[in-house]
Amino acid sequence: MTPLIAWQGRKSWRALAGLTHRPFPRSFEPDPMNLFADLLASTTAGRATADAAQITQAGPRIQKSRRGVEVKSAREIEVMRRASRIVATVLREISEMVAPGMTTADLDRHAEQRIRAMGAVPSFKGYHGFPASICASINNEVVHGIPSAKRVIHAGDLLKVDTGACFEGYHGDSCITIAVGEGMSDEGQRLSRVAQESLMKGLATVKAGSSLLDLAGAVQDHVEAHGYAVVEDYTGHGVGRNLHEEPSVFNYRTRDLPNMTLRPGMTLAVEPILNAGSKACRTLRDRWTVVTVDGGLSAQWEHTIVVSSDGCEILTDRDF
Repeated sequence: MTPLIAWQGRKSWRALAGLTHRPFPRSFEPDPMNLFADLLASTTAGRATADAAQITQAGPRIQKSRRGVEVKSAREIEVMRRASRIVATVLREISEMVAPGMTTADLDRHAEQRIRAMGAVPSFKGYHGFPASICASINNEVVHGIPSAKRVIHAGDLLKVDTGACFEGYHGDSCITIAVGEGMSDEGQRLSRVAQESLMKGLATVKAGSSLLDLAGAVQDHVEAHGYAVVEDYTGHGVGRNLHEEPSVFNYRTRDLPNMTLRPGMTLAVEPILNAGSKACRTLRDRWTVVTVDGGLSAQWEHTIVVSSDGCEILTDRDF
């Protein structure tokens, strides 16, 4: 994950889409782990092709996108099942092994070793300069926390672990939230539960002929009924030959992003992110870690799915 061009500050999809009055810097770096920004950037003046040529071999190669949303073949879906099973296995193992006193680097080391042992490559490591195989975000950290040997995990922490694996050229992507040890607050437990429920509420709407807006509405309604806020700056995404593909899978009702009717064979990473307080976020000076502005807790759950005629298959299901 070497930087493609000089960093000029990480932007939310809103800034990149021109929905704020803040002008772009002359040379800007789309937030590579901002799940909509990648898609938007890929449409600008051939930049995606030029940038892809500069990616180092530290991580999976970024493939030149085909036009529009890809519908996967049966063969491609089977490969994605295998990639996603690797991701599910790693996340299940991490949820079982994490304990107070470990560091986020310990978890990252385990994830990378296991992904490679199962014949895959970590999707995140080397992706636009990201230095690790997992994102490990604790408490008020929303997304993209960088694992560190100095970051000790404590009892009562709300830990988000997001990882991906690339197997035979196709990616799986998933995130879980873990209440570490004893001492988790009731609020933290409830936030994580509602975040997971909102994911499943959204997935329950998915089938051929339904829309992204149907999914988003189900997520938003469940979240807001419990008094929480959907983070709007970061969305889900298509997934397949590239970690981030079209479409943007938003988690709230909006006219700012394109709605789409779902078709069998579409593969999506659906990932509601909830904040206990304000939806507002900011990025730290490491230019990766995103935190809540008000210091409140944040939770996230994510699955990679494939759309079918009458529902969806959760490819990263950990119950196997």
